[in-house]
Amino acid sequence: MTALLLTRRSIFAQAWPIMLGQATVPLVGIADTAVIGRTGDAVALAGVALGSTVINFVFWTFGFLRMGMTGMTAQASGAGDEDEVRAMLVRGLALGLAIGAMLFALQVAIIPAAFALLAGGEALDRAAQGYVAARFFGAPAGLAVYALIGWFLGLGRTRAALVLQVVMNCINIVADIVFVWRFGMGARGVGFGTAIAEWSALFVGGAIALSVLGPGALAAIRTRGRAMFDGAALKRLFAVNADIMIRTVALLTTFAWFANAGARLGTVPLAANQVLMQFVSVSAFVLDGFAFTAESRIGMAIGKGARGDFLRAFRLTGEFTALAGTGFALGIAAAGPWLVAAMTDNAAVRNMAGDLLIWTALVPLVGAPAWLLDGIFIGATGTRALRNAAILATILYVATDLLLRPWAATGMWIALLASYVWRALALGAYLPRLTRSIAETPSRA
Repeated sequence: MTALLLTRRSIFAQAWPIMLGQATVPLVGIADTAVIGRTGDAVALAGVALGSTVINFVFWTFGFLRMGMTGMTAQASGAGDEDEVRAMLVRGLALGLAIGAMLFALQVAIIPAAFALLAGGEALDRAAQGYVAARFFGAPAGLAVYALIGWFLGLGRTRAALVLQVVMNCINIVADIVFVWRFGMGARGVGFGTAIAEWSALFVGGAIALSVLGPGALAAIRTRGRAMFDGAALKRLFAVNADIMIRTVALLTTFAWFANAGARLGTVPLAANQVLMQFVSVSAFVLDGFAFTAESRIGMAIGKGARGDFLRAFRLTGEFTALAGTGFALGIAAAGPWLVAAMTDNAAVRNMAGDLLIWTALVPLVGAPAWLLDGIFIGATGTRALRNAAILATILYVATDLLLRPWAATGMWIALLASYVWRALALGAYLPRLTRSIAETPSRA
């Protein structure tokens, strides 16, 4: 595999396709919100919000298919093990398709159980359940795409990841508009649009992966056959992924708790939070461009056994993350009122979102350290630290939210900000140990 230089220019060259591709992910959420919001139906808008919470919790429980793939593929690439790079792709796709098929089969139990725990009303639950049921059709493809994107990022093939995400999200937006505005399918139509986009992306991503591997890739994969699923490799895969799965469930619990807190306050607060969370999504996904770059660079540094490369990658990605976090905070504060008005016609939702906007603007600034540290530890496959930090941060978040309940919606957002602080502090405590574990070699600037 080609070595990657560690300079600001090379870091940005690797990061910008991820940032652009990641920006299209929350743009789909914004499109979903706007397509429903422009109908003026607050129940349908809140239904997408509540349904998205369920889907995000269920699907991102298996987010290790993206995160574990990135760190392990980067380390294999850094060590020059091309057979293992190919094997990681096959394992990731097989695991994603298998788990997705299982979720599709179990949706008859998952959907009622999920909505029994959420504080929605009858009409709200009906809209949300329609969205969730439609999304389950895309579960096998969606989880396999997680693995594909993680594999591309691990190799530093960020432009391939960009193409895949742009194709998927463009199809998603077009399908949403057709199903909602043309056929009047409401929240269910948004779900079907996403499922169709996920299946399309799987086929496009598979073709791109074969192109990245080059001529003879299929023959090499067939030659190794069952060796790709040898016991030691699978044991490591599941050990890494089990910790990431627990970590992901803990973080998803934070956002499920946040969404349920909004639902408990009523339809208007929940709908307002759905609008504001689009700003959070854009910030987090775009800033993840530097976190994902850190995953790849950190993984490769560890694969080579180069502490100098590790420290330089951490510093350079940290500089970009701090700058971008500050820019997003200022941008949301300045453009937020106009963007809220563009996303919904409902006056009550607009007013509440406007009142809470200042807290939303602080998220990219406060959350940036936690997002970057996630990338550092994912690239290092330091999954035990990720797991422990997420569990501790979630417990402290819930305690903070309960303490701030008298402040209603404002208290909810302050507690969410605090959750990022708890996570960054917990991961930061593990950082010196991680640094000491890497061999002392010169940086390759």
